[in-house]
Amino acid sequence: MKKSFRLVALFAMLAVLLGLSGCNKLRARDQLNKGVAAYKSAKFDTAIRYFERAVELDPNLTNARLYLAVAHRSRFVPGIDAPDNNREAQLAIDSFNDVLQRNPKDVNALKNLASLYFDMKKFDMAKEYHRKVLAIDPNDPEEHYSIGVIDWTEAYAPRMEKRAAAGLKPDEPLKDKKLCAEIRDMNQDKVEDGIEELQEALKLRPEYDDAMAYLNLMYRERADYECDNPEQRAADLATADEWQQKTLATRKAKAEKAGQQGGIVLDQ
Repeated sequence: MKKSFRLVALFAMLAVLLGLSGCNKLRARDQLNKGVAAYKSAKFDTAIRYFERAVELDPNLTNARLYLAVAHRSRFVPGIDAPDNNREAQLAIDSFNDVLQRNPKDVNALKNLASLYFDMKKFDMAKEYHRKVLAIDPNDPEEHYSIGVIDWTEAYAPRMEKRAAAGLKPDEPLKDKKLCAEIRDMNQDKVEDGIEELQEALKLRPEYDDAMAYLNLMYRERADYECDNPEQRAADLATADEWQQKTLATRKAKAEKAGQQGGIVLDQ
């Protein structure tokens, strides 16, 4: 009799716990929905509180963790080196990593981290996370494009600084062989990698006009340090011009296509 009573009590307690668990999940989803609404209204502080509460109520609610990270990400302002701003960046990084601990292949978290590190000018980390996405989906043209953009960013700014220090105008050809060699040693690997990544993006998306635009820029980067090879320099400048024209033509074609589609009136 006592044994039966214990079993009944145990089942009753389990039922209560299961009921509480189900109730908490419903409350967590309600908090998540309220957080999403606040986030869409750019009320990030309010959204963060809702998402934090959703995670407390249901630790397995992945979307709440992801939205929490995105909300912190939205509060970070690129280019401002201030304690509060840096804190938001770190909170976002920690939150995205929290998502990745539960699912290392969460592409949204990986892409957001890559973007955040780029905005923080931590380009090596940005590339690392873009490559993690490509390890999961090697056919994502935007990831190849993003790596190409990082390569160009890393090459362009230091090159222009060296040229400015030498008193050169932006489009003035390099004639100082020592300076030319310095820029080549500094940028060659980045430029070659960038060209390769952008070409891969275009293989996957042939009408990718942004990738075309950066290929134009990349070939100009390479031409700049080819001081000792005038023929190759001229060839790269010609290739850059071709990609510039392809960019303009592709964008024009897209605009015309969008205009034609927008002008269609369906019979009611």
